Amino acid sequence: MRSEELTKNVFLKKLNDFSELVMFKHSVFSLPFIFIAMLVAADGWFGWKLLFLGTLAAISARNFAMGVNRYLDRDIDVLNPRTKGRPSVDGRVSNTQMVLFIIINALIFIGVAYFINTLAFQLSVPILLILGAYTLFKRFSALAHLILGVSLGLAPIAGVVAVTGEITAWSVYLALGVMFWVAGFDLLYSLQDMAFDKANDLHSIPSRFGAKKTMWIARVFHLLAVLFWVWFVTAAHLGLWAQLAVLFAAVMLTYEHYLVNKDFTKIDKAFFTVNGYLGFVFLLFIIMEVL
Repeated sequence: MRSEELTKNVFLKKLNDFSELVMFKHSVFSLPFIFIAMLVAADGWFGWKLLFLGTLAAISARNFAMGVNRYLDRDIDVLNPRTKGRPSVDGRVSNTQMVLFIIINALIFIGVAYFINTLAFQLSVPILLILGAYTLFKRFSALAHLILGVSLGLAPIAGVVAVTGEITAWSVYLALGVMFWVAGFDLLYSLQDMAFDKANDLHSIPSRFGAKKTMWIARVFHLLAVLFWVWFVTAAHLGLWAQLAVLFAAVMLTYEHYLVNKDFTKIDKAFFTVNGYLGFVFLLFIIMEVL
């Protein structure tokens, strides 16, 4: 019994290490927009099968992306006081375990895409290549923030492909909104590493333009996010509840900038709490709209 309990404890600890490695709780950013796209594409409930496959695809894609990021960033993270305690750096998750984790999640994503439909399967490998590109981009281009935005912006595209087997205009507007939303809050989050990025020749907008200009760029990105979401609502012929979703998003983004502008120590609250609520409340309004 003691041996079984010890095995269970080791397994749970390793599971927790992997959860910390990929920051699983941050899945809240992309998941709502996958389901928003699926609900609008289906004009209502899209079925339990697609709910299961969509969730599995989203989780495996994000695990793959975060696994690649953590594996390739080991040399950077070990130098940064904010990241040197990550499981990928302190040895709790070995290099071999990370590589296996990346491969397994890539295969899961491709396999799930195969069972969804032909277009999803055809797009699965290109999507994985885009998801893995973010880590490389920040080593030579400040556009890395937008690449991260593109990575999460693929979520609603994947959602509509799962339901309809095609890419619609409104899903592109929704995706562009997500792209600028994510790029904007990543700019704010990157303010924490501005000095480190400068010292280590890493390319980020804060290290290149400074805090004040970065704040303005983030505001422009978030304004664009709201505008693209307005176009999404219009192109998809949605009504009052969807309009309220965009209005709520605009208010939350304004509040996020207020928090960060007032005090840089509030970046974590702005990043995790505000953006987490934004996605789920947006989803709730869309559920009210289509069901």
